[in-house]
Amino acid sequence: MVGLKPTDVPPTNGVKVVGAGAAACVADLVTFPLDTTKVRLQIQGESKSNNNVTSPKYRGVFGTMVTIVKTEGARSLYNGLVAGLQRQMSFASVRIGLYDSVKHFYTNGSDAITISSRLLAGCTTGAMAVTMAQPTDVVKVRFQAQLNITGVSKRYSGTIDAYRKIAKEEGLPGLWKGTVPNIIRNSVVNCSELVTYDLIKEGLIKYNFMTGLCPPSCVWGHGTW
Repeated sequence: MVGLKPTDVPPTNGVKVVGAGAAACVADLVTFPLDTTKVRLQIQGESKSNNNVTSPKYRGVFGTMVTIVKTEGARSLYNGLVAGLQRQMSFASVRIGLYDSVKHFYTNGSDAITISSRLLAGCTTGAMAVTMAQPTDVVKVRFQAQLNITGVSKRYSGTIDAYRKIAKEEGLPGLWKGTVPNIIRNSVVNCSELVTYDLIKEGLIKYNFMTGLCPPSCVWGHGTW
C-alpha cells in the first residue's frame, strides 16, 4: 500500500463483512413490518391455528398491516426481529461483504474482470450466505407466522427456544428446511443485484461521471464535460 493516501487504501475483508451486515440490519429494521406482512399473506389459508382459533383475514399489504396491529398489537409486526437481525449479520455480510474477494479469486487477481467471473462470484457468495444463514431464516419466518392473539398458544417463547425446539422436534436438518430453493433464489438475486451494481459503479468510475471530469476519450471541453 506504499504511496497510497489513507482514503485510497481499500477496506479489509473484515470491514466489508461487518459493514455489509450492519447496513443490512439497518435496512431490516425499516422494512421488517413489510416482511412480516409478506409472510402472513403467503401462509393465509393454509390451516387453522392452535385451539381451533381461525387466523384473521388479510387483504392487501396495508390492510394486512392494519389487521395485525388491531388484532395483535403493533409489536407483532416485528415478531422474529432478533432472528432477522441474526440472519442479516450472517447472510448479507457473506453475500455482499465477500463478493469482491470471491470475484478476484475467480480472476486469479487479474484486473480484467469478465461478466462470467462476476456471475460466478454472485452465485457463490449467494449460496454460501444461504447455507450459513438458513437456520436464522427458518426461525424468523416461524416467528412471523406465529399469531399473537388471546386464545392462541405460542409455540415459541423466544429465539433461543425456537432454535432448540426445531432442532429437538424436527432434527438439525429442520433448521435447514428450504435451503435448496433458497439457494437457487438468492443466487439469482445476488447475481442480478451485485453484478448490475458492480458494472454501473465501474462505468461511473471509468468515465468520471461522479466527478464532473471528462474521460480521456472526450473530444470536447478541456478536462470537464
